[in-house]
Amino acid sequence: MTQDDGALDSLVRTRIRALRMAQGWSLEELAGRAHLSPSSLSRIETGRRRLALDQLVTIARALDTSLDQLVETDTDDVVAGPTIDGAHGLMRWPVKADPGMTVMRRRITDPPPDDPSRLRAHPGHEWLVVLSGTAVLLLGNRRLRVETNQAAEFPTMLPHAIGAEGGPCEILGIFDRDARRGHRADEGPAA
Repeated sequence: MTQDDGALDSLVRTRIRALRMAQGWSLEELAGRAHLSPSSLSRIETGRRRLALDQLVTIARALDTSLDQLVETDTDDVVAGPTIDGAHGLMRWPVKADPGMTVMRRRITDPPPDDPSRLRAHPGHEWLVVLSGTAVLLLGNRRLRVETNQAAEFPTMLPHAIGAEGGPCEILGIFDRDARRGHRADEGPAA
Protein backbone atom coordinates (compact mmCIF):
# COMPACT_ATOMS: atom_id res chain seq x y z
CA MET A 1 0.00 0.00 0.00
CA THR A 2 1.41 3.41 -0.98
CA GLN A 3 1.23 6.54 1.13
CA ASP A 4 -1.55 7.84 -1.19
CA ASP A 5 -3.51 4.59 -0.68
CA GLY A 6 -3.15 5.02 3.08
CA ALA A 7 -4.42 8.60 2.86
CA LEU A 8 -7.42 7.51 0.78
CA ASP A 9 -8.13 4.67 3.18
CA SER A 10 -8.09 7.08 6.13
CA LEU A 11 -10.23 9.62 4.26
CA VAL A 12 -12.90 7.03 3.41
CA ARG A 13 -13.06 5.78 7.00
CA THR A 14 -13.33 9.33 8.36
CA ARG A 15 -15.99 10.15 5.76
CA ILE A 16 -18.08 7.09 6.70
CA ARG A 17 -18.03 8.03 10.38
CA ALA A 18 -18.75 11.73 9.66
CA LEU A 19 -21.68 10.89 7.38
CA ARG A 20 -23.08 8.46 9.94
CA MET A 21 -22.84 11.05 12.71
CA ALA A 22 -24.32 13.78 10.50
CA GLN A 23 -27.40 11.56 10.11
CA GLY A 24 -27.51 11.15 13.89
CA TRP A 25 -27.16 7.37 13.52
CA SER A 26 -25.52 4.99 15.95
CA LEU A 27 -23.13 2.29 14.76
CA GLU A 28 -25.99 -0.17 15.18
CA GLU A 29 -28.36 1.83 12.97
CA LEU A 30 -25.92 2.24 10.06
CA ALA A 31 -24.74 -1.35 10.43
CA GLY A 32 -28.33 -2.55 10.13
CA ARG A 33 -28.94 -0.40 7.05
CA ALA A 34 -25.70 -1.68 5.47
CA HIS A 35 -26.33 -5.32 6.44
CA LEU A 36 -23.17 -5.46 8.59
CA SER A 37 -22.61 -6.24 12.23
CA PRO A 38 -21.98 -3.20 14.46
CA SER A 39 -18.55 -4.60 15.39
CA SER A 40 -17.60 -4.93 11.69
CA LEU A 41 -18.66 -1.34 11.01
CA SER A 42 -16.75 -0.16 14.08
CA ARG A 43 -13.60 -1.92 12.86
CA ILE A 44 -14.06 -0.39 9.38
CA GLU A 45 -14.41 3.11 10.84
CA THR A 46 -11.38 2.71 13.14
CA GLY A 47 -9.09 1.03 10.61
CA ARG A 48 -8.93 -2.35 12.30
CA ARG A 49 -10.58 -4.01 9.29
CA ARG A 50 -9.64 -3.68 5.66
CA LEU A 51 -11.98 -1.86 3.32
CA ALA A 52 -13.73 -4.21 0.91
CA LEU A 53 -15.39 -2.90 -2.23
CA ASP A 54 -18.64 -4.79 -1.69
CA GLN A 55 -18.94 -3.39 1.83
CA LEU A 56 -18.16 0.15 0.67
CA VAL A 57 -20.96 -0.10 -1.91
CA THR A 58 -23.54 -1.15 0.69
CA ILE A 59 -22.28 1.44 3.20
CA ALA A 60 -22.48 4.18 0.54
CA ARG A 61 -26.06 3.16 -0.33
CA ALA A 62 -27.03 3.09 3.34
CA LEU A 63 -25.60 6.62 3.72
CA ASP A 64 -27.56 7.76 0.64
CA THR A 65 -24.42 8.60 -1.30
CA SER A 66 -22.49 6.97 -4.12
CA LEU A 67 -19.27 5.00 -4.02
CA ASP A 68 -17.70 7.73 -6.19
CA GLN A 69 -18.58 10.39 -3.64
CA LEU A 70 -17.38 8.23 -0.78
CA VAL A 71 -13.91 7.81 -2.33
CA GLU A 72 -13.65 11.21 -4.09
CA THR A 73 -10.18 12.70 -3.64
CA ASP A 74 -10.11 15.53 -6.22
CA THR A 75 -9.93 18.61 -4.00
CA ASP A 76 -7.39 20.58 -6.05
CA ASP A 77 -9.94 23.13 -7.33
CA VAL A 78 -11.50 24.07 -4.01
CA VAL A 79 -11.22 27.84 -4.54
CA ALA A 80 -12.68 29.30 -7.73
CA GLY A 81 -12.51 32.85 -9.01
CA PRO A 82 -15.42 34.55 -10.74
CA THR A 83 -15.96 35.32 -14.39
CA ILE A 84 -16.83 39.00 -14.57
CA ASP A 85 -19.42 40.27 -17.03
CA GLY A 86 -18.94 44.04 -16.80
CA ALA A 87 -21.54 44.74 -19.48
CA HIS A 88 -24.29 43.33 -17.25
CA GLY A 89 -22.72 44.04 -13.84
CA LEU A 90 -22.48 40.33 -12.98
CA MET A 91 -19.99 38.01 -11.34
CA ARG A 92 -20.46 34.29 -12.09
CA TRP A 93 -18.94 31.16 -10.57
CA PRO A 94 -19.33 27.69 -12.07
CA VAL A 95 -20.39 24.91 -9.69
CA LYS A 96 -17.84 22.12 -10.07
CA ALA A 97 -20.06 19.38 -8.64
CA ASP A 98 -22.74 20.16 -11.24
CA PRO A 99 -21.33 21.94 -14.31
CA GLY A 100 -24.87 22.85 -15.37
CA MET A 101 -25.30 25.10 -12.33
CA THR A 102 -24.08 28.67 -12.02
CA VAL A 103 -23.73 30.98 -9.03
CA MET A 104 -24.12 34.66 -9.80
CA ARG A 105 -23.66 37.81 -7.74
CA ARG A 106 -25.55 40.86 -8.91
CA ARG A 107 -26.18 44.41 -7.72
CA ILE A 108 -29.68 45.59 -8.54
CA THR A 109 -30.56 49.28 -8.54
CA ASP A 110 -33.84 49.42 -10.49
CA PRO A 111 -37.24 48.65 -9.00
CA PRO A 112 -39.13 45.66 -10.38
CA PRO A 113 -40.98 46.32 -13.64
CA ASP A 114 -44.52 47.75 -13.47
CA ASP A 115 -45.46 46.11 -16.75
CA PRO A 116 -46.48 42.43 -16.29
CA SER A 117 -45.36 41.73 -19.87
CA ARG A 118 -41.77 42.24 -18.70
CA LEU A 119 -41.94 39.18 -16.45
CA ARG A 120 -40.07 36.23 -17.96
CA ALA A 121 -40.78 32.51 -17.75
CA HIS A 122 -38.50 29.72 -18.92
CA PRO A 123 -37.61 26.17 -17.90
CA GLY A 124 -35.45 25.74 -14.83
CA HIS A 125 -35.14 26.46 -11.13
CA GLU A 126 -33.60 29.41 -9.25
CA TRP A 127 -32.50 30.06 -5.71
CA LEU A 128 -31.36 33.46 -4.46
CA VAL A 129 -30.27 35.06 -1.22
CA VAL A 130 -30.23 38.80 -0.58
CA LEU A 131 -26.79 39.84 0.64
CA SER A 132 -27.74 43.47 1.33
CA GLY A 133 -30.74 45.73 0.91
CA THR A 134 -34.26 44.61 0.04
CA ALA A 135 -35.23 42.86 -3.17
CA VAL A 136 -38.72 42.58 -4.59
CA LEU A 137 -39.48 39.33 -6.35
CA LEU A 138 -42.42 39.37 -8.72
CA LEU A 139 -43.56 35.78 -9.06
CA GLY A 140 -46.68 35.24 -11.11
CA ASN A 141 -49.21 37.64 -9.59
CA ARG A 142 -47.39 37.76 -6.24
CA ARG A 143 -45.08 40.52 -5.01
CA LEU A 144 -42.63 39.24 -2.40
CA ARG A 145 -40.18 41.29 -0.33
CA VAL A 146 -36.91 39.45 0.26
CA GLU A 147 -34.74 41.19 2.82
CA THR A 148 -31.09 40.86 3.77
CA ASN A 149 -30.21 37.26 4.69
CA GLN A 150 -33.51 35.91 3.40
CA ALA A 151 -33.68 33.51 0.49
CA ALA A 152 -36.21 32.58 -2.18
CA GLU A 153 -36.45 29.44 -4.29
CA PHE A 154 -38.81 28.99 -7.22
CA PRO A 155 -39.37 27.21 -10.53
CA THR A 156 -38.64 29.61 -13.38
CA MET A 157 -41.67 28.49 -15.35
CA LEU A 158 -43.55 30.98 -13.15
CA PRO A 159 -43.32 34.44 -14.75
CA HIS A 160 -40.81 36.35 -12.64
CA ALA A 161 -38.69 39.47 -12.28
CA ILE A 162 -36.62 40.97 -9.49
CA GLY A 163 -35.89 44.55 -8.52
CA ALA A 164 -34.65 46.64 -5.63
CA GLU A 165 -36.75 48.44 -3.03
CA GLY A 166 -35.61 51.52 -1.11
CA GLY A 167 -32.17 51.61 -2.73
CA PRO A 168 -29.73 49.13 -4.25
CA CYS A 169 -29.65 45.50 -3.20
CA GLU A 170 -27.13 42.78 -3.80
CA ILE A 171 -28.14 39.18 -4.45
CA LEU A 172 -26.45 35.85 -4.87
CA GLY A 173 -28.37 33.55 -7.21
CA ILE A 174 -27.98 29.87 -8.05
CA PHE A 175 -29.35 28.76 -11.40
CA ASP A 176 -29.70 25.28 -12.80
CA ARG A 177 -28.70 24.73 -16.44
CA ASP A 178 -32.14 25.53 -17.84
CA ALA A 179 -32.61 28.69 -15.74
CA ARG A 180 -29.14 29.92 -16.70
CA ARG A 181 -29.93 29.30 -20.37
CA GLY A 182 -33.18 31.26 -19.98
CA HIS A 183 -31.36 34.23 -18.48
CA ARG A 184 -28.69 34.17 -21.18
CA ALA A 185 -31.44 34.55 -23.75
CA ASP A 186 -32.77 37.59 -21.83
CA GLU A 187 -29.30 39.18 -21.53
CA GLY A 188 -28.42 38.87 -25.19
CA PRO A 189 -25.25 37.74 -26.95
CA ALA A 190 -22.78 39.44 -24.57
CA ALA A 191 -23.75 37.01 -21.81
